[in-house]
Amino acid sequence: MKLTNRGVAINISPAERPRSAAGTFELILIKPLHYDDDGYVIQWLRSLLPSNALAVLFGLATDASRRRMLGDDIDIHVTAIDETSTRVTPSWIIDLIRSASAGGLVGLVGVQSNQFPRALDIARPLRAAGIPVAIGGFHVSGCLAMLPGMQSDLQNALDMGISLYAGESEGRLDEILVDAARGKLKPVYNYLKDLPAIDNRPPPFLPAGTTAGTLGALGSFDAGRGCPFQCSFCTIINVQGRKSRRRSPDDIERIIRASLSEGIDRFFIADDDFARNKDWEIILDRLIEIREEPGNREITYVMQVDTQCHKFPNFLEKAGRAHIISAFIGLENINPDNLMSAKKRQNRITDYREMLLACKRNGLLTWGGYILGFPNDTKESVLADIEIIKRELPIDILEFFFLTPLPGSEDHQKLAAAGVPMDPDLNQYDLNHALTAHPRMSKAEWEETYRLAWESYFTPEHCETIMRRGAKTGIHPNRMYEPLAYFPYCVKHEGVHPLEGGLVRRKRRRDRRPGLPLENPLSFYPKYWWHLLSGNAILLSSYLRLRRTGARIMRHPRLFDYMDKALTPVEAKDDENLELLTHTDAARQAVKRQRKIEEIVSVARA
Repeated sequence: MKLTNRGVAINISPAERPRSAAGTFELILIKPLHYDDDGYVIQWLRSLLPSNALAVLFGLATDASRRRMLGDDIDIHVTAIDETSTRVTPSWIIDLIRSASAGGLVGLVGVQSNQFPRALDIARPLRAAGIPVAIGGFHVSGCLAMLPGMQSDLQNALDMGISLYAGESEGRLDEILVDAARGKLKPVYNYLKDLPAIDNRPPPFLPAGTTAGTLGALGSFDAGRGCPFQCSFCTIINVQGRKSRRRSPDDIERIIRASLSEGIDRFFIADDDFARNKDWEIILDRLIEIREEPGNREITYVMQVDTQCHKFPNFLEKAGRAHIISAFIGLENINPDNLMSAKKRQNRITDYREMLLACKRNGLLTWGGYILGFPNDTKESVLADIEIIKRELPIDILEFFFLTPLPGSEDHQKLAAAGVPMDPDLNQYDLNHALTAHPRMSKAEWEETYRLAWESYFTPEHCETIMRRGAKTGIHPNRMYEPLAYFPYCVKHEGVHPLEGGLVRRKRRRDRRPGLPLENPLSFYPKYWWHLLSGNAILLSSYLRLRRTGARIMRHPRLFDYMDKALTPVEAKDDENLELLTHTDAARQAVKRQRKIEEIVSVARA
């Protein structure tokens, strides 16, 4: 299976084919972004992560094209645009679809809440020109799943003549394509109560021309969907469900081999929690087999897992052998009261060190998500907790997020029902802004805490400690230079979260949020170029400093003698010696509960 950026054409039964003139149908799939605080689209020469939603839709649409599902005499041309690295030009799209004899459709895919305003701005000139537009993704699906009636932002889209799509597209994309070709798009397509199986379905895929826009040409696929947990801040469980649905190992192998044929050998496994995929072992065995074939040694993967992943026998060991080099882990907090307030019951602080040390033993770089703004948080408690993490947890990269009431989450649903004020601008719902009142911090103090958290964790001293720990456990410092340099830079200099980041920021004077004035070229361009040049000089300086530090570490004659509290083996006395387990009453109670559980299990086994 070798795919191109423009889908080839393909067939359904004659009765289902719309009557249309022979020719082409243009399907334009766009993953939109959102605006920065100055109103400019957040776009890069190379972005950090690919869009799995775009990959899923491109795969399904290309399959529809192969089946010639609009008729034997109609070619479906599929174009995938990821706005993170490609400018969206409405005039070009209008001309392209108007030139298509069988019409066309613009699908704005994977649209999150913070991207919804931008999606409407892209759609506005298209709709004014009579171009059919549909919007799908977590915002539409989350709102329809969790909130009563039609929310005002969704109603605005309907008033513009935009179709809304809620749910997943496997087995359903044909319907919307046929409706678009007939000029009879429905206002709303709602499949939330009918989650499809995803095995033996057309695989997610992005061609090399699209993945080239990411750093290292990173591909993406979801091996499964759904999450068994109940985290109150999460939207995934209310859109994709809590039951595991997964692709077959054969599906995964086909995805990998198709990507390899396009020169793509780096992958983001987009499952919210790959360790909970019931076929994880079979899939990992297949990935190991592929990697051991001649010419495939450079294949790498990044995955997301929960803090219990080390308790699945062989999971981390086989992940290491498959060459999964990084794991994103939802650590979220080290205060058990905060974790319980968010229904994050699967996270036990008594397991954190054991899990992180197991990751290190298997060569995985660990990236931890950490949420600021739980009800018990204060500026002082947050900064004290970060210092404990630095001393006692062998985690590599820590990413900070504001606790955000995302539409589609239980948190948002409860605040909306109670009439609690939340920021009305959806563009701000990017986990990088404070959006509602906090019980113990003012908005200014909460924002200051967020800024200080990044500064506190990514000090030169702690970056060196992270690299020393890695070198001690067999992870070369050169795997850490880029994230250790880039993450604090992105927050401080670019003002965006690193997960929205990339290499070389692009700003176009005319691509500013409607309602904000166009800047004078004489002020815009000097300011932009100074920001670009000075920022990259700062980033390069930080990167080179880290390289020098890493080289010094690797030359140390007693490299493998390094030891600190975070690297010490887990012991029974940890609950007496570690601040992680003693610094709050909640932590001490969590230790007691865990010890009681262990006693009960021990007695039962005896």
